[in-house]
Amino acid sequence: MNTIVIDHVGIAVNSIDESLEFWEAALGVSRADVETVEAPKVRTASFQIKDSEVELLEATTPDSPVAKFIEKRGEGIHHIAIRVDDLEKALSEMENRGMKLIDEPPRKGARGALIAFIHPKAAGGVMLELSQL
Repeated sequence: MNTIVIDHVGIAVNSIDESLEFWEAALGVSRADVETVEAPKVRTASFQIKDSEVELLEATTPDSPVAKFIEKRGEGIHHIAIRVDDLEKALSEMENRGMKLIDEPPRKGARGALIAFIHPKAAGGVMLELSQL
């Protein structure tokens, strides 16, 4: 698997607008583009920090995985996304190593990326997203 870079850190929040106020004040980031991603029932807002991004995730429905995450754990880091050059190959390699995949096949994510999640039990409790642009 050819890892290119840490693509982004996903943070589950109750309100993108309120959370952006903090990030704008703390780091001076400019207003992020907000996008709704239908399949996982979330609104996202991403902003650049050098070569990586922070992605805020707000549930659009109470049954969204992000809503369930916040209900169980509260707001906070939801996942770390690693950009790979060949997502299908990366998933095949991980599955061959016995890692449990959440997404198979990959699906469309924010910003037009192809994404797939690896179960947190395979990564010491961290939800890992693989992303291919």
